[in-house]
Amino acid sequence: MNNPTPTPSISAHTRALLPLPQGPRLIAYAQTHHQNDVPVSLLPLVIRETGITHVIVAAIHVNEGPGNITLNDHKPDDPRFATLWMEVAWLQGAGVKVLGMLGGAAQGSFGRLSGGDEEFEQYYLPLKSLITTQALNGLDLDIEEPVLHPPIKRLILRLRADFGPSFLITLAPVAPALLPLFPHLSGPDFSYFSLESDPQTRDAISWYNVQFYCGWGDAGTAWLYEAIVAAGWRPGRCVMGVVTNPANGSGHVETERLCGVLEYLRRRFGDGDEMGLAGSGFGGFGGVMGWEYLNSGLERSGETEPWRWVQRLGRSVRGVLEPVVMPPFPALPDVPVYQPAAEGQPVVGNATQQQISAPPPAAVPWTADRVRAILGGNQTEAQGEVPAQQQSTVQMPEESKIVALVQMGFERDIAINALVATEGNLDMAVEMLL
Repeated sequence: MNNPTPTPSISAHTRALLPLPQGPRLIAYAQTHHQNDVPVSLLPLVIRETGITHVIVAAIHVNEGPGNITLNDHKPDDPRFATLWMEVAWLQGAGVKVLGMLGGAAQGSFGRLSGGDEEFEQYYLPLKSLITTQALNGLDLDIEEPVLHPPIKRLILRLRADFGPSFLITLAPVAPALLPLFPHLSGPDFSYFSLESDPQTRDAISWYNVQFYCGWGDAGTAWLYEAIVAAGWRPGRCVMGVVTNPANGSGHVETERLCGVLEYLRRRFGDGDEMGLAGSGFGGFGGVMGWEYLNSGLERSGETEPWRWVQRLGRSVRGVLEPVVMPPFPALPDVPVYQPAAEGQPVVGNATQQQISAPPPAAVPWTADRVRAILGGNQTEAQGEVPAQQQSTVQMPEESKIVALVQMGFERDIAINALVATEGNLDMAVEMLL
């Protein structure tokens, strides 16, 4: 029986680190750049030999009016960011790749980049200038507003054309977005399957920073990550995203348990190339990312030294592991082909200037049990038996609610699965299926 949460060995804390570019990625998002008006230093990430591979500086907003770009609440060239940009250069000199993050929970950036070609140029060129000025190694697209496929494809291909093959282009979907028919934050007319089944965008995208928190996933078990891989996604393109502290959002996983999950996944899928250049293949386990660096702590007690949390994960994700024989993973299917909706323009939301540190919570918490229920339990056979403590009894929905969904045109099995996943909430089931 597969064990999704093994206990890390005693030697985990003292493991030697793999050299770059070997091994999975270890990524930290950095959004809070000052605390009590004092710059938050990123240098301990390299001075303390945490194993960090990438830092993502958040959050870049494309606001109303061409050229109106902010990093959180201020212009990127504001003097308050002088220390940040200086340290970014230091990190890069130590071999760490530094990306910017565009978007997030403050909506509007992608809507403004979704206009006609002339309008797109007006909003895109200042963003390009920011990337060039700060010599960023890549851009992370965190799309938490309704969008369509064509404008996002245009943005991705333009970034690749402007910055070349070594530039990193990543996206940050919530975990259900990588499972067929599940709701997510980028809108009902957009599918990450469409990006991965389109050769142009697939080859341009480096990897996905997948959010397993705020009700959108569960990093306390390997099951959901394995379900994503079983759906056709290569593990080397999927980084498991977690919150670094209970204060950063729901779904925080205790450090040693999380390290056990990460070591299991690493042994399961092997080590790949952490650089994750565009078009990479299977690539081993994709790695882990944490939101966010400021208060990363060993269950709050380590908040004054956030590098310690990163260092602990680094020994599990990038340390030299003791050899253990793992059963092979079943052959992977191709990512299902998704046909995007007809071309059109999404509604442009109003960008907010306030700093938002986490995505909006899911209306329905997508725990491993709920995902297993809506998938009809088909993943269990491929992934191994589920430990007894993680099993749950699924209650059959009321027949009247099943009939209501069937009368709306949904297949009976799909209607039952949707009601099970939403604990019998008919309105949520309808919203999810639509």
